[in-house]
Amino acid sequence: MDDLHPRAARGPILPFEGQFPRIHPEAWVAPTAVVVGDVEIGAETSIWYHCVLRGDTNIMRIGARTNVQDGSILHLNAGAEPLIIGDDVTIGHACIVHACTLKNRAFVGMGATVLDRAVIEEGGMLGAGGLLPPGKIIGPNELWMGNPAKLVRVMTAEERARFDRTAVHYVELAKRHRASLA
Repeated sequence: MDDLHPRAARGPILPFEGQFPRIHPEAWVAPTAVVVGDVEIGAETSIWYHCVLRGDTNIMRIGARTNVQDGSILHLNAGAEPLIIGDDVTIGHACIVHACTLKNRAFVGMGATVLDRAVIEEGGMLGAGGLLPPGKIIGPNELWMGNPAKLVRVMTAEERARFDRTAVHYVELAKRHRASLA
């Protein structure tokens, strides 16, 4: 991602101890979102209104076409666990995602919490309001729900494909928001 630059978005993009976020020019950060420190955001990713992404004590890496919806908070652990988010990931409204790994096509439902060292494998899903405890792993295409979250079932390919449309929708919606605010 060599074409990243620190001022590619509209929201407050703030340094921490001299480290500026690196945001791909095709990414979109809402005007009320805040991105701080060692954060890297990939192409066509969208960070929505009132989100906070704080890369102050470790690294945060977010791939392409990921959407972090309104009011979500993303953080990491000092020197211990970074926050790594793959491509085509959906993080629903008002989520807390902390020092974990969300692999490609992972889905975190509205109001859910993912804690330290937890992993959501490719295509895995944490349902709305769920709490994934530290170190737990959601396998590929597994649906977990509850507090604490537990495996409900493995989703069919058709069922999972419906959720994949969310990432595509948010890429297009972010373009519309960017154009509306220009």
